[in-house]
Amino acid sequence: MAESSAPWQPREEGFREICGLLEQQISHSSSSADKSQILQQLLHYSQYPDFNNYLAFILARAEGKSVEIRQAAGLLLKNNLRTAYKSMAPVNQQYIKSELLPCLGAADRHIRSTVGTIISVVVQLEGVLGWPELLQALVNCLDSNDINLMEGAMDALSKICEDIPQVLDSDVSGLAERPISILLPRLYKFFQSPHASLRKLSLGSVNQYIMLMPTALYVSVEQYLQGLFVLAHDPASEVRKLVCAAFVQLIEVRTSFLEPHLRNVVEYMLQVNKDTDEEVALEACEFWSAYCDAQLPLGNLREFLPRLVPVLLSNMVYADDDESIVDAEEDGSLPDRDQDLKPRFHSSRFHGSDNAEDDDDDIVNVWNLRKCSAAALDILSNVFGDEILPTLMPIVQVNLSNTDDTTWKDREAAVLALGAIAEGCIHGLYPHLSEIVTFLIPLLDDKFPLIRSISCWTLSRFSKFIVQGIGHQKGYEQFDKVLMGLLRRILDPNKRVQEAACSAFATLEEEAADKLAPRLEIILQHLMCAFGKYQRRNLRIVYDAIGTLADAVGEELNQPNYLDILMPPLIAKWQQLSNSDKDIFPLLECFTSVAQALGTGFSQFAEPVFQRCISIIQTQELAKVDSVSAGVQYDKEFVVCCLDLLSGLAEGLGSGIESLVSHSKLRDLLLQCCMDYASDVRQSAFALLGDLAKVCPVHLQPRLSEFLDVAVKQLSTPNLRDTLSVANNACWAIGELAVKVRQEIAPVVLTVISCLVPILQHAKELNKSLIENSAITLGRVAWVCPEIVAPHMEHFMEPWCSALSMIRDDVEKEDAFRGLCAMVKVNPSGALGSLVFMCKAIASWHEIRSEDLHNDVSQVLHGYKQMLINGVWDQCMSALEPPVKDKLSKYLV
Repeated sequence: MAESSAPWQPREEGFREICGLLEQQISHSSSSADKSQILQQLLHYSQYPDFNNYLAFILARAEGKSVEIRQAAGLLLKNNLRTAYKSMAPVNQQYIKSELLPCLGAADRHIRSTVGTIISVVVQLEGVLGWPELLQALVNCLDSNDINLMEGAMDALSKICEDIPQVLDSDVSGLAERPISILLPRLYKFFQSPHASLRKLSLGSVNQYIMLMPTALYVSVEQYLQGLFVLAHDPASEVRKLVCAAFVQLIEVRTSFLEPHLRNVVEYMLQVNKDTDEEVALEACEFWSAYCDAQLPLGNLREFLPRLVPVLLSNMVYADDDESIVDAEEDGSLPDRDQDLKPRFHSSRFHGSDNAEDDDDDIVNVWNLRKCSAAALDILSNVFGDEILPTLMPIVQVNLSNTDDTTWKDREAAVLALGAIAEGCIHGLYPHLSEIVTFLIPLLDDKFPLIRSISCWTLSRFSKFIVQGIGHQKGYEQFDKVLMGLLRRILDPNKRVQEAACSAFATLEEEAADKLAPRLEIILQHLMCAFGKYQRRNLRIVYDAIGTLADAVGEELNQPNYLDILMPPLIAKWQQLSNSDKDIFPLLECFTSVAQALGTGFSQFAEPVFQRCISIIQTQELAKVDSVSAGVQYDKEFVVCCLDLLSGLAEGLGSGIESLVSHSKLRDLLLQCCMDYASDVRQSAFALLGDLAKVCPVHLQPRLSEFLDVAVKQLSTPNLRDTLSVANNACWAIGELAVKVRQEIAPVVLTVISCLVPILQHAKELNKSLIENSAITLGRVAWVCPEIVAPHMEHFMEPWCSALSMIRDDVEKEDAFRGLCAMVKVNPSGALGSLVFMCKAIASWHEIRSEDLHNDVSQVLHGYKQMLINGVWDQCMSALEPPVKDKLSKYLV
């Protein structure tokens, strides 16, 4: 290609070849094989240093070529610059920039837009400093009065503001003020332009600075707000949408600016919430949740509630073209397409008190005006409580009483509204809940599928109330009707209803727990019938409902007649799925819950399940280094799910898992997983290490020191906050190993202590579970090796005892206190400085069930009482709060 000493010029032959390739690339008649070959050739050209000059030339100057070819050149240039710009010869960089600027005012809008995108990419790569001519060129175009120049410059500017707004709010040598200060007055001026495109681009650009709030915007904020008020009734819906977005952002991050205008803004948002353009109404609807979160005086909003609530209710009615209405007609027997299957994420096993999963009440995940309005109503009900009922309930009652076919969407929205306020207005609804539930039950059999599905959801929102009533006859009958109604809907022919019913049933199961036991047989029959007829997407929800049922009823499930219904279909599915089929994930999760619930009852199914988990992990470990010989692509989720199922087996089978472990390679595989680079694999691996330590420590023995070393490493990483769940499980596993292998843990004891003490000292900054596990593990290590730990007591007694006093009574807490007593025997003076904290920790017991531990604790207290003479003990006692003294009185001190 061309020499670079003279000003660069394209060669005719190169120009023709590249245009030819671009033409083939965008041609609809090229096959995908052709396209990949064309791409190969274009990549081959990329090796020439001036290839990107050709692309810039074609975009800027190939007047005889179609706009599509010029645009294709521009898009390829943009992608190339992202990766290659920094390594390009400065002369080529300069050439490309010099070709772009004159194109800002190109006659064709598509060319202008492509140029704007490329300019934004160059600014991302070298800032404004690297391109001194750019700013002046933009200003000249903005001041030109030529619509093409103004629009081209605004397009480029809006992309810079969106991608890298901070670039324009920084000092530039040679400029008296920051670029944003030069540009803002021009952007405000465009708010009044007769061209909608300029009003939209200028407002969108200024909105990007609300979060950053540069000085230039801060000092001119009144001018900005006046501009927003002028644009508030703009004929262009895209502009109105941006006005709403500005008010939502301002109320979130710059509330004080809006306070003087709040009434007008609320009034405006209320009007626009009814805008004929749904996107504008949706943007306005976001305002109500933002307002409630902004901690503003509620009085300002309260007076608008009688007008706002009806608007939200009417926006909750399905639009005629809502895709849910189309989907709702879909027959349950039609197989799912791959694109119907949402990606699913397995959350790794966690040992501790605060790994609550978010409950996702939402049935489908497309955000729209209906959902936003329901979410706003939910938040308003939580903020204003029963105050919204006098406005809301009469409308709901009217809509529910209209039973003809034409009004079904209003009925559906009324049921949605009851579900949305179920939490916030529970006090006001409480006297009427029995009637409301009675009214909703028949709607489960409504002829309209979307009414059936929303009734499932709304009933599930009242689960707590429905389950509380089980104690008396009428309440039990109502619970049973809801239960049977949801089971019927689980077998609905409609996919959407199946999904809603399964999710609602899982919520009811969690609330009802073992109260489901009398109905287990009929529940299992329905769930397994669904299991047989569902398509792939909803099958996942059935697995979840089966798993939740197992968690809810526990060992009640372990009866031959129940197992005969439950296990054969699950095992058939287990055999049907291959080791690399992702549909096996929810089945593995389901088996985990079932294994834990059945306990030793799972032993008859355990061996094939155990072997398969080992085999999947082995294949995946091989795939990590050599996917060809493994025959599958590596996917860590297979490993995580299998480790968690093995944990479930260990928990369920107890020492019954020993024979399976002894004849397998689990120990070596587990050690590998404990060292994996992925934190969720390590998290599940340490959970399994702790579970195996409890039931068959002897099989870990040959590699014990390696397991301990790698576990301790998780506690001392500099980025502990990023891997808290891994540290949490590793810490718990060390404690479980300690109580089983006793003295064999001695070599790592001091390292463990040196990691745990800083965690306890920073308790406020870390999560509750890690603090609890650290306190328990420190105690367990002290119990088995008191002579090693006791000399260091005074360094950690205070934070350790504080952490112990926050833990609820259980076996793990007992172990920790055995450690406390053992250390005090070895080094009584080590706790003298923290006696008050130790007394509070002892007083945190509701009741110590173990008689020998109770005696040990009593002995420790009496020992200090005898040791501290001359009124020192009484002085220590007087520093304690009365409830602590009361608790200690049972030890007769």
